[in-house]
Amino acid sequence: MQFKALQHHSTMRTTLILFSVLAFTSPDLSAQPAEHPTLPLGALAPDFSLPGVDGGTYSLKDFADANVLAVIFTCDHCPTAQAYEGRIKRLVAEYRPRGVAFVAINPNSPDAVRLDELGYTDLDDRFESMKIRAADRQFNFPYLDDGATESVARQYGPVATPHVFVFDRARRLRFQGRIDDSEREDLVKSSDTRNALDALLSGKEPAVRETKVFGCSIKWAEKAESNRQWMEKVHGEPVSLEAADSSMLKELRRAGSGKIRVLNVWATWCGPCVTEFDDLIETNLRFRHRDFELVTIAAQFPDEREKVLKFLKQHHASTHNLIFGETDKYKLMEALDPDWTGALPHTLVLGANGEVLYHQTGEIDFLALRRIIVPALNKLTPWPGLSPTK
Repeated sequence: MQFKALQHHSTMRTTLILFSVLAFTSPDLSAQPAEHPTLPLGALAPDFSLPGVDGGTYSLKDFADANVLAVIFTCDHCPTAQAYEGRIKRLVAEYRPRGVAFVAINPNSPDAVRLDELGYTDLDDRFESMKIRAADRQFNFPYLDDGATESVARQYGPVATPHVFVFDRARRLRFQGRIDDSEREDLVKSSDTRNALDALLSGKEPAVRETKVFGCSIKWAEKAESNRQWMEKVHGEPVSLEAADSSMLKELRRAGSGKIRVLNVWATWCGPCVTEFDDLIETNLRFRHRDFELVTIAAQFPDEREKVLKFLKQHHASTHNLIFGETDKYKLMEALDPDWTGALPHTLVLGANGEVLYHQTGEIDFLALRRIIVPALNKLTPWPGLSPTK
């Protein structure tokens, strides 16, 4: 059974890696679908009225005093967009005193973002998450949400995040494209947005007026159907349950797996366990294409196996599922975590070498959990777009 489960997880991981590669392809501007054409050079800036994370509502008139306006389409979840957050903040700090206004817009429909596209982030692209990201990263620019209707994004036609549109004093488009030529900042050779801003502030035409854009594709609302179909496939995955005695659990707890491993002890009769179980499954779907494993451990008697398996199937738990194979629950406690008092649910996050990264008895704070998982995964297998740590 274990061998078949490993085969299943290996196959799923290969498939998900392929999906991820497709999601991070570098799109050609000329290949932008006709239904989402990119705004042509010389066009007037389309107006908008969008909510900001600071509680305000913004439109073009709010930037009327600026000599140059940079509209940047970006988002929370995309690792490329995250790699550019610091550079955007530096551009704002340097060019705002010179008369350049900046506004960032999230173009993504949250319903079109697949869970496996959230493997490098603690936050999704929902408005409430945008507020958290802006506060955490101390954004020094307005961050607006267009995800509900995508009406503004459809007028500007961004290809990927981040995508920059630079307008002159008359609000005609003078540059559109990338911030620079590499998400790895130490490899940057051409700072295209900076060069365009310098040219316009000097009364000159930018030498480069448009570029291709590399990053995560825009999550147009029509992609929600593809997301739904993907979830249907996920829900069709086999669900299994294996008995594990105290010696197996002790080994599971002690041995380094080479992965970031979440162990969750739960029971079908535990209200908080049941309430948060779907969020646990979502956590697995976010990260399982990386070096990650979720192990659920049902703290129930061996003769309750069918009840536990039925619950797991109802919740599409195609994870590594165990049920305690002995009747003495205190052996379970001692084998898994001697510091555990016995209350459910109980969760451990283990590092690649078996070290404890997170320890929680009671309901899980899933944002806090992701903020343990993501850095641990990044340390183990960094996103290739990040500059190597020196």
